[in-house]
Amino acid sequence: MSRPRLLTPEERAEALAARPLWAVVEGGGAIHRTLRFGDFDEAWAFMAVVADAAKRLDHHPDWRNVWARVEVTLSTHEAGGLTALDLALADVIDDAAARGS
Repeated sequence: MSRPRLLTPEERAEALAARPLWAVVEGGGAIHRTLRFGDFDEAWAFMAVVADAAKRLDHHPDWRNVWARVEVTLSTHEAGGLTALDLALADVIDDAAARGS
């Protein structure tokens, strides 16, 4: 499998403009989103949906769950920053959150 290519600054800016719920982490090598759910069960169901998609993409989030809150940071560690894999997983996360998992 070929190594993912880092997004250029222009590609990153365009991608984030299309994903307003995500924020660039200081340094620009990752994006972050905090999601809030009604309770722990909703947060857990959301994480299960995202975990299945991440497995299919072979790209996994850095995330943290505290009761009804899920914090997600995306970066392609082997590439040293943001790649198309991060954007694909961000889209999955946005879709799952919008559907309520």
